[in-house]
Parts: sequence; structure tokens; C-alpha cells
Amino acid sequence: MENLTLTTPALLFSAISLIMLAYTNRFLAYAAIIRNLHDKYQTEKDSVLIAQIENIKKRLYLTRSMQIYGISSLLLCVLSMFLIYIQQQTVAIYVFGLALILLIISLAFLIWEIQISVKALEHHIHDLESK
Repeated sequence: MENLTLTTPALLFSAISLIMLAYTNRFLAYAAIIRNLHDKYQTEKDSVLIAQIENIKKRLYLTRSMQIYGISSLLLCVLSMFLIYIQQQTVAIYVFGLALILLIISLAFLIWEIQISVKALEHHIHDLESK
């Protein structure tokens, strides 16, 4: 098996940090949209609003999953660095591999969430085109 150095897991730090920043921005945007939809729903209980609320709810939960897997990946990168530091090379390799898998899962959730977001925007476009 190839030796893993401290710099290998450290390379993912900046990438995961940027991804987490993007995920957090998505989450904050969803929070603003949900507050807006809540206020609209209080005045008019429209079926379109209910569909939008269901859509944003699904996207919010996907974003939560993206964040959880991304943070878990970062934690395992740190753990693998610690394991390298204490001379547990074999365990560090497996932990780092698991970190990579969790990052892949996080990115897969991102792709899924983007697909749902595009469908939501397509509804708005069709609504504009029909008017």
C-alpha cells in the first residue's frame, strides 16, 4: 500500500471549506425563501404555494444531507491526519478513503438538489411563457 502523508488529506481542506461555504449560502437562501413563502401562505393559501413549499422542503433536506456528509468528510480528513501523526498509516489510509467516499456522496446530493432546483425554475418559466 502507498504511504499517505500529512499533505494529502490537507489538500482537501480548502476544497471542502469552499464547498461548505456554498452549501451554507444555499441554506441561507432557502431560509429566506421559506420565510417569504410562509408570509405569502398566511395571506393566500394557494396550491402553487403549497407545491413551492414542498419543493423547497425537499431541497432543504438535501442541503442538510450535503452538509452532514461534507462535514463528516472533513472530520475524517482531520482524523486521518492525526492517525498519520501517530504512525497509524494503514488505518489512516482507510479513514481517508472513507472521507473521500463521504465527499462523493455529498457531491451526489448536490447534483440531485440542482436537478430539483432546475425543475422548480422551469415551472416559473412555463408560467411566464403561458402569460
